[in-house]
Amino acid sequence: MLTASDKILWLPPGVLLKEISARQASFRPKAGTELFPTHMDRGALGEGKMLQGSLDSSGPRFTPLVVVELASDTKEEAIAWILSRIRDQQQNGGAELLVEQLGPGVGAQEKENPNMFLVGATRQRLLSGAEEVGLFKECNDGSMRGFTCANKHNFKDFEGDGDSFLNMAECQYIIKHELDTLRAKDETHVPGHTQVKLYPGKSIIRRLQSKGILIQIFPLHGQEELKRLSFSWYKKVKLSFQPLDNIRHYYGEGQALYFGFLEYFTFALVPMALIGVPYYLFDWEDYDKYVIFAVFNLVWCTVILELWKRFSASLAYRWGTLSRKKAFEEPRPGFHGTLGFNPVTGRKEPLYPNAKRQLRVYLVSLPFVLLCLYLSLYIMMIYFQMEGWVLSFHDEEPTFWTGILMFIPSIIYAVVIEIMNLIYRYAAEFLTEWENHRLESSYQNHLVLKVLVFNFFNCFASLFYIAFVMQDMVLLRQSLATLLITSQILNQFMEAFLPYWLQRRRNKKMIRKVQKRRTVEEKELPLAEQVRLEADMSTYLGTFDDYLELFLLFGYVSLFSCTYPLAAVLVVLNNVTEVYSDAFKMCRVFKRPFSDPAANIGVWQLAFEAMSVIAIVTNCALIGMSPQVKAYFTESETQLILWTVAIEHMLLAFKFILTFLIPDVPKHIQIKLARLEFESLEALKKKRQLLGGSHWTWDSEPQPRRNSSDVVMYEISPISCSV
Repeated sequence: MLTASDKILWLPPGVLLKEISARQASFRPKAGTELFPTHMDRGALGEGKMLQGSLDSSGPRFTPLVVVELASDTKEEAIAWILSRIRDQQQNGGAELLVEQLGPGVGAQEKENPNMFLVGATRQRLLSGAEEVGLFKECNDGSMRGFTCANKHNFKDFEGDGDSFLNMAECQYIIKHELDTLRAKDETHVPGHTQVKLYPGKSIIRRLQSKGILIQIFPLHGQEELKRLSFSWYKKVKLSFQPLDNIRHYYGEGQALYFGFLEYFTFALVPMALIGVPYYLFDWEDYDKYVIFAVFNLVWCTVILELWKRFSASLAYRWGTLSRKKAFEEPRPGFHGTLGFNPVTGRKEPLYPNAKRQLRVYLVSLPFVLLCLYLSLYIMMIYFQMEGWVLSFHDEEPTFWTGILMFIPSIIYAVVIEIMNLIYRYAAEFLTEWENHRLESSYQNHLVLKVLVFNFFNCFASLFYIAFVMQDMVLLRQSLATLLITSQILNQFMEAFLPYWLQRRRNKKMIRKVQKRRTVEEKELPLAEQVRLEADMSTYLGTFDDYLELFLLFGYVSLFSCTYPLAAVLVVLNNVTEVYSDAFKMCRVFKRPFSDPAANIGVWQLAFEAMSVIAIVTNCALIGMSPQVKAYFTESETQLILWTVAIEHMLLAFKFILTFLIPDVPKHIQIKLARLEFESLEALKKKRQLLGGSHWTWDSEPQPRRNSSDVVMYEISPISCSV
């Protein structure tokens, strides 16, 4: 049992002082403007229960949703200009948000950054922002439609003034969007910082980030909702599904899809694990019988990925992101080049020749990746030399200790692999940044490609060498088990224990400072201290490393698990602990990330499908090498190879046929999306008929097309009007 002093060592992010209004500066908006939310509990906001605040002598107050931190040496005139742009009306080029400066904390020190600001918004501003970002919400008829203020009463849960309509994550996403769309007008530079040039129409926030004036923007946690989510997610150990809807409600669709995929992958491994246990117990020494398990792998890795597409499409439709339009992508904050005009937007922005970028990719990045692959191969050969030395030592004088010694080279090699992956990751990020990609999506694609190629080679090259060059199935089993177990232990240490320990140290320092003026029994931090505590927490860098870990685990079980049937069991156990450790990190270690309205797992879907293709080739080769199959081709090895290649091509063809036959989107969702498109066209026709005194003509008939999900859509040509 934890004592009261132990419990206070961890305070969940988002804990606010009850007298929060006493630490907030007041705002006096225009008459008739309602603040959203007004003087309410941030935990209640997570549930959408917005409480109407009261007016006092100092005017209405607002609850902060987002924190903006500027550099401590930012000039006063620059701060005043930034705040005025955030507060200005939209018609004047502002964001029309509410912002106030964070007051000094308990026992404030000189090293504390005074330039921290809390941002909120009025109810009406957030509702109009929901329409601007194309937020999809559930209608009264059960369909998912883009929200519009004109039809707000047709949406489910919109009651009264819409207090319970938007949840906290959606509000924070809207505020982030409004800040990102702040654009320079006629300013030539940031006031007080003449070296920071501004160009008309360019994003102010991205410019401030790239020049180091803006340190960070992050959303605040909600107390009550985080407590409820933590209890249902990881605090109570139980065999049940994850609360994906609650995760999506608090963290957004991108994070919920990752945990949904982690859960789906774990359950998909259960049949393989159930088959693997008796296979391990009864046929362990009979390596010839791995053929059956290899055939199972061939079917398994194809079917689960196709079924995942359907499951993720169902989740995305339920969450309103499946048919959501992708916003126009702005240049990355780190993108640089000579000033010119964007031919699409007509705005001034840095331009960088694509030919120069390609030269950097093919003349620098590609040779570097090849060099790293060579170093990985060189270290692999050193590992095999160590393995041979230990094996010869054990054969000369076999004892219990020499038997233990046989596992040491594999353990050392597994640790070296993890270290090399970590070092290479930093090098890949540096190179990708140096390539100067204009868009964040392009940057991520190139980074993912670099990291996947090296990690795949670094983790699996030794296994391929053992299987197809040495053809030693006993050593393959031992190496696979050692690599899998060692990597799981290291990942759990690096991803869960170490971040928690570092955050716990930061919390202790904050609590000691607060306890100088407050008693432990209050168990709450003042607003200023809570915000600064969250500001010092580690920044969540996205799901890249999480998907990468699942990608490698998928490779271990789909490529070579037929020789080590317990691989699936180990991965299931790892994934179960991964669910709890990742949930723990999200709730107690990292800052709250902004919601990511994702419709799928993105480029990682292609990565897993590519791995499944490699798995088919690998398992076919393992089947062809088995003594059972070789017994049928005793006279001609060439004939064996030809038959193996032919069967492998047939299975690949079967995989692609199966991909075509299984729709990515379930039929009932296709019908709902098609009906939504039809109703949109009908609404346009009715609107045309209701416009009296005008004669509308279509330049051409709507042309049907199909999107990536095989859902019939319609392209509407521009409308010409004559009065």
